Amino acid sequence: MSEPRTGSRYELLLAREGVAESRAARDYYAIYPADEAEVKQEGKEEKDLVGYVHSYEVGSTVDGPGLRFVAFLTGCLLRCQFCHNPDTWHLHNGHPITVSRAMAQIAKYAKVLKISKGGVTLSGGEPMVQKPFVTRIFRHCKELGLHTCIDTSGRLGDRMTDAELMDIDLHLLDIKSGDPDTYKKITNQPLQPTLDYARRLSALGRPMWVRFVLVQGLSDDYDNVEKVADVCAELKSLERVEILRFHQMGREKWHKLGLTYPLENVEPPDAALTERVRGQFRSRGLTVY
Repeated sequence: MSEPRTGSRYELLLAREGVAESRAARDYYAIYPADEAEVKQEGKEEKDLVGYVHSYEVGSTVDGPGLRFVAFLTGCLLRCQFCHNPDTWHLHNGHPITVSRAMAQIAKYAKVLKISKGGVTLSGGEPMVQKPFVTRIFRHCKELGLHTCIDTSGRLGDRMTDAELMDIDLHLLDIKSGDPDTYKKITNQPLQPTLDYARRLSALGRPMWVRFVLVQGLSDDYDNVEKVADVCAELKSLERVEILRFHQMGREKWHKLGLTYPLENVEPPDAALTERVRGQFRSRGLTVY
């Protein structure tokens, strides 16, 4: 069994199995059954449950509070135009690792994570593709006294039970657009599951930070931003909104995978546009970064 690598989320990493599948696939952009179906592992002992991990970083300060141990899991249904991790779209592009081995790695850093008031973040890809692995990791992290965080689009939120959500201390919830048509254009997926999940978290009182990626000519339309801000204003457990300025750091991965990058000539938003968008959220009394 191979080990996921520590390093940067911006490195192109493909596991051997993922390389073979990619070569055999006629369309890398497509969603295949293995990507869409919930990973089933009946009959395995908990410690032997396997997750697929692209890579992990230790010491991140941008994936939740404090210093974070961040694992990037593979498998995702979204095909976001600005995705900087297209090598996480397909499940088997990750390196397989058991729950026990993953927790042994996390445990090495438990003390410093606690001291820094940080914890463990599972990102992706979309972690909820691998719900059995994710829920076991979070349960064991709570047993170690670690803060837990998930970076998710909420697209598969209905896979999570209310009890399982209690082991997640913070959701980094990505809301790409407030308009269904724009959301579909950006992600190739429907908006409604994300809205349903956000409102469910609010009703349960589960803390969340909403992340909105600002892209000129794609998500920056005034009315689109207003709709996202209106949704955020409804969420009682929302702690902050993060405006993430589009960047081109994922472009080379698209090229290396033989994909046409749809935002090839798009520049990052300037200061004036960024401040306008922040102001739209602040006008609802929201805390904005």
